[in-house]
Amino acid sequence: MLDWTLLRAFLATIDTGSLSAAAIRIGATQPTLSRQIKELETVIGTPLFRRSVKGLEPTEAGLSLIDDARDMGRAAEALALKAQGKAETLSGTVRLTASVVVSNLILPPIIAQLRAAEPLIQIEIVASDASQNLLRRDADIALRMFDPTQNALIARKLGDTPLGLYAAQSYIARKGRPQAMRDILDHDVIGFDRADDILKGYAARGFPVTRNQFPVRTDDQMVCWHLLLAGAGIGFAQCLLADAQPELERIDIGMNLPALPVWLVMHEEVRSNARIRRVADFLTVSLKQKLNTAAHKNI
Repeated sequence: MLDWTLLRAFLATIDTGSLSAAAIRIGATQPTLSRQIKELETVIGTPLFRRSVKGLEPTEAGLSLIDDARDMGRAAEALALKAQGKAETLSGTVRLTASVVVSNLILPPIIAQLRAAEPLIQIEIVASDASQNLLRRDADIALRMFDPTQNALIARKLGDTPLGLYAAQSYIARKGRPQAMRDILDHDVIGFDRADDILKGYAARGFPVTRNQFPVRTDDQMVCWHLLLAGAGIGFAQCLLADAQPELERIDIGMNLPALPVWLVMHEEVRSNARIRRVADFLTVSLKQKLNTAAHKNI
């Protein structure tokens, strides 16, 4: 019988191409993972990897194991999810993933209240703008601002968070306030570096521009936020965050920005887990309240 721990190390190395990256993925040390690979090669009786300029590449023997190892991995994940779903105690760890902005600016007070209410529940937060795979148990709960598409997921739509155009009072004092869409072309707008969302928005409104239109550019949403607060330019922000900042003022030029949907998502196998259900319910109530307050302010 092959030990699943060894096969998990093998798959992580296949997926990442290096022992160090694989160790990070599965939460092990590199020496431990290297030892597990060698142990698996001993059991199989042949090398599974060879070194190349690109990193570790599977041998023919290694390639022949991949599909079966993935099947075993899916079975192990399904078993773990079912077992996790049977837990009934309000203690233990719940892993939560959300965007960088939500993790930094919205979640902290909610998590503080949750910890006060449920001191035996530990919270792990994955702040990432990449979509974490709930089926692979990268997280127990995800807060997402796009419609979930994976099967076997339970999704609750909590509401919508409107977007607006804002500027710091210091920027307005220095550069003035635009009154119409055309005026914005003469102002400093904080743009994206590689993402083209803002470029598409300009073009859709009849103003095709290039990246050079934006004198400050970054794809990091938290950097955008701090640049906006510092008065480096006009920026796009969630209204529930920007309206709470006294130094920021809404710039109304009739852009009619779309609102972002806010979803709470979890795997259907873990919704019966008491602590995960408790965290999900707490987040639902807290975030709905915030979103409803922001929505009423923007009617």
